[in-house]
Amino acid sequence: MNSSCQLSAECLNCHLPSEGFFCALSQISRDAFNKIKHAAVFPRVVVIFVEGQTPRGVFLLCQGQAKVSTASRDGKALILRIANPGVVLGLDAIVTGKPYQVTVETMQPSQLHFVSGEDFLLFLKQHSDACLRAVQQIGRDCGQAYDVIRSIGLSHSVTGRVAKFLLASAMDEPAMNGVVRVRLTLTHEDIAQLTGTSRETITRILSGFRKQRIVELKGSILIIHDQHALERLVAS
Repeated sequence: MNSSCQLSAECLNCHLPSEGFFCALSQISRDAFNKIKHAAVFPRVVVIFVEGQTPRGVFLLCQGQAKVSTASRDGKALILRIANPGVVLGLDAIVTGKPYQVTVETMQPSQLHFVSGEDFLLFLKQHSDACLRAVQQIGRDCGQAYDVIRSIGLSHSVTGRVAKFLLASAMDEPAMNGVVRVRLTLTHEDIAQLTGTSRETITRILSGFRKQRIVELKGSILIIHDQHALERLVAS
């Protein structure tokens, strides 16, 4: 554990996004969840659980970020999504009773609430609103995985996939004088695993974007100078 991250022991006082699993529940369900969870804080780059592992329970991500990935037999990893606060991790494994289908690793100091599989299944049986939220999240997780498969499997251009990723990363940021700035905490290796290519290819593509004054990275700040150029690359 890492005490440098502020731990909020009570779920009732959390400030997760309104669409988060827990915050959409009724007060009765929140009270019940609060009695069965165990709060913990993890530093960055800590594996929470591993693909193929027998599931112990679910983890509600309250603060921080985590990458959700799968790997081939030869060890090549593909990031399926970046999990943000409000997401329950390991949900499908507990519901189906099968091993974890993905590996989850923190990307920054993160606070999570753990609930054992037995307690969580009983919680779902007793609280219909929580059961509905679980189904909705599993559906969203599947949808995101489908998007990754379509992007990698149907795209003719690695450059187009990278351009699409950069546009998605800055989607919620306003343009100032035609320029969009957004904090990007991912490494070149992370971007490669998100777009189904190699770190060397990502470095080459980003270098080309910088030379063309389309995009540049200054530390962890992504600067998009020409959003229309990225959109054309996605469409090509």
